[in-house]
Amino acid sequence: MSSKFVRAIFPGSFDPITNGHLDVIQRGVKLFDELIVAVGRSPLKDQLFAPAERVEMIAELVRDIQDVSVESFEGLTVEYAATKKADVILRGLRSLTDVRYEFELAMTNRSVAGIETVFVMTTEQYGFISSTLIRQIASLGGNISNLVPANVYKRLQQRLRTSRDQQ
Repeated sequence: MSSKFVRAIFPGSFDPITNGHLDVIQRGVKLFDELIVAVGRSPLKDQLFAPAERVEMIAELVRDIQDVSVESFEGLTVEYAATKKADVILRGLRSLTDVRYEFELAMTNRSVAGIETVFVMTTEQYGFISSTLIRQIASLGGNISNLVPANVYKRLQQRLRTSRDQQ
């Protein structure tokens, strides 16, 4: 009996990556043979870090996790998934608000591209974290050191200090 090789992508803007994202990656890699963290560009969001910077930060975090890679992409997630021959899109769920949006997105992706979505519930301690919230709290001087990995916290502090100095 042969087993099927399953490649998954975990798409997101990851601007910046949070401990919640990292939790999903660490648990997702246990479910699939290969996991690609796919750093996308969202034209609807103001970006704090360039895609290359986000890839670099995430790559630092996952370098010791076997079968995880990090890439950036542009365009539709389902088109990127097709180019990578991915079988599954991995998504993290934090709250009921996420469920409705993610359900509609998963149904659309399956209808349009025939790709399945697998959801992983975020660990309770990270259920309220979003990259947008992290950017807002950090920009107002709040302490987010327990919500993001140390390398991300350091870069976030540097970026915000540079932004303040330029104003």
